[in-house]
Amino acid sequence: MSKKKRIFDIDFDDVEETPSTSVPAGTERRGPMAAAISENAEALSERQTAEAAIRQENDALAHEHVRMKKAGLITDLVPLDAIRTEKLTRDRAPGRDAEIDELKCSIQEIGLSNPIRVEQIGDHFELIQGFRRFTAYRELFEETGDERFARIPAGINAKGENLLRLYRQMVDENLVRRGVSFGEMAQLAIRYCKQAPDVDGYDHAVELLFASSGRQKRSYIKHFVRLLSATDGRIKHVEAVPRALGLSLVRRLDEGPEAQTSLNRLLSGDGDRTPEQEQALLAEFVAQAGQPPKKKVKLGGGAQKSKTTFRLSRPEGEAKCTVADGRIELRLAQDFSGFERKRIEAAVKAFLDTLAQ
Repeated sequence: MSKKKRIFDIDFDDVEETPSTSVPAGTERRGPMAAAISENAEALSERQTAEAAIRQENDALAHEHVRMKKAGLITDLVPLDAIRTEKLTRDRAPGRDAEIDELKCSIQEIGLSNPIRVEQIGDHFELIQGFRRFTAYRELFEETGDERFARIPAGINAKGENLLRLYRQMVDENLVRRGVSFGEMAQLAIRYCKQAPDVDGYDHAVELLFASSGRQKRSYIKHFVRLLSATDGRIKHVEAVPRALGLSLVRRLDEGPEAQTSLNRLLSGDGDRTPEQEQALLAEFVAQAGQPPKKKVKLGGGAQKSKTTFRLSRPEGEAKCTVADGRIELRLAQDFSGFERKRIEAAVKAFLDTLAQ
């Protein structure tokens, strides 16, 4: 008996055929290692591009930093004990400024609104502008011990700036922010002339330092320079000498060497005199020294010719007028050489025409 073989039909779900990817003829098939090398090369290229962009940005920032530093636009908190005041001669009289206390109160309440200016030299800084602000911070730190006053905001100048430029920065700030007396300005010109070898005399120093001031003001400073040079440090309170008194002293000194000797002898006394006492001495010299001797009356002739003297208060100062036979003399603390000749001629003509009426 034969056995029949059974066959069962099995139905499977239809499966989509995956199309075979064909590699173009002549192209090598890339393996896993080649793909990894290619990806690494691409990443390295991207990294080099990013590094180049960062270097370019850093170079631009460095150039900008140098530009700002040269322009004095870099500001930092500088320790007080790292600041020196030796390079520049200050244009202030020695002694404590009476307004420092007001400045200290302002700093404590609202802080410092305007940084000082310094120049970095080695491991320290030289003060260029802001002596009063620096003094106020130093006193506040000594009095309170508060660490916020141990450092002061400071604009940092580029290294090796021209000496004249540094002096001009100091002078111009003080001329704008706070009045400086003619005596103090003259003192500064004398000291700068001694410090700068390329300056040709005191007048040249005045022209350089006070170039931003008017011609008339520079003329007054030059007069005070002559006064201080002639007295050679004997005037102890230069900052207290008024402009009119200083110019009158110079006119007296112009009368001859005897006047200079007389003034120096007068000032060689008590060195501890107050500003008021010194001004009284100087005014005495102006009133007495160098006056022409009185004319003697001739024994057999007529009387001495009369002379009239009077003073007028003017905005420019006190004007002294002396009238005598054939002579009219006008003295005023003003440099008339700065006026045009035509203007002076017109003024004199108007004066004479008025007298003739």
